[in-house]
Amino acid sequence: MTLRLGINLGYQDWANGLPQAIALAQRAEALGFHSAWTAEAYGTDAVTPLTWLMAHTSRLHFGPAIMQMPARTPAMTAMTAVTLDGMSGGRFLLGLGASGPQVVEGWHGQPYGKPLVRTREYVEIVREVLRRERPLEHHGEHYDIPYRGPGATGLGKPLKLIVHPRRTDVPIYLAAIGPKNVALAAEIADGWLPIFFSPYRAREVFGASLEAGFAAAGGGKGPADFDIAPTVTVLVGDDPERLADLVRPMVALYVGGMGARGRNFYNDLACRYGFEAAAKEIQDLYLDGHKREAAAAVPFELVDEISLLGPRERIRDRLEPWREAGVTTMILGAPQPEALEVMAELVT
Repeated sequence: MTLRLGINLGYQDWANGLPQAIALAQRAEALGFHSAWTAEAYGTDAVTPLTWLMAHTSRLHFGPAIMQMPARTPAMTAMTAVTLDGMSGGRFLLGLGASGPQVVEGWHGQPYGKPLVRTREYVEIVREVLRRERPLEHHGEHYDIPYRGPGATGLGKPLKLIVHPRRTDVPIYLAAIGPKNVALAAEIADGWLPIFFSPYRAREVFGASLEAGFAAAGGGKGPADFDIAPTVTVLVGDDPERLADLVRPMVALYVGGMGARGRNFYNDLACRYGFEAAAKEIQDLYLDGHKREAAAAVPFELVDEISLLGPRERIRDRLEPWREAGVTTMILGAPQPEALEVMAELVT
């Protein structure tokens, strides 16, 4: 199976980081990369820089990894997809995610609710808008269109997109790491955006969820119809241990700080990978304010499984497990321009 390459430009201070991001995107395009991705948390948004980057390239696909669903109505997201796909000549990829309760409720002021139900409804509505077969009408647990609840005027009526989309089947990717979320992604999406993906444990941790999702989708859907596209930190250098030190703070932030005790999906994932003791120590240290110590507690083995670190030859030798795990698009979290060059040489 062909392995495509992407690059994750992340979320940053775009006022200062835009020139470097443009240069990386243009270099990725010249090297034959498939896609580039932006992100958002509670700083800069994912769509605005993506639009700017699209304008400075001609072949590279672009997607948000991810647009937070609670931040936008499904109809607004569909409108954004139609706009960017048309403006870019069909290069838009729609990456969506539920985010976590701290951001959903603490930043967007929305109830976290039932993320599986919300995601299913959200994707259904987006697809219905894109298909443009009939005026939009949806009455679910999370979305009521036309709205009929408290404060409604009664004047709302089903509407249909007034422009014709360039593509009615813009690929939809879902960010997911929990078993039920991964199954849902396999069922209703075109691709999956996992974080901290370990190819060495993927079959054990994710295999049953993917199979259940494909079975629920029906129609013979399987791995050949589904893009597994993890973001993978790639760092080139002589000393993998030293390079791992550059990755540890990010892992500690997510495993330790992105959620409360008992409600941290990234911590749960580390436990499912077999790093229960380390995950608890990282979280305890991080939540107690000892961020540096939390980073130091991240095991090298964990970092090494979810990243590609070291000299070119070591990276080459460790690529095959990613292919065997079914990865079809490897999105590089690669601040080093040389990492793009190395991966382009190894994959093509």
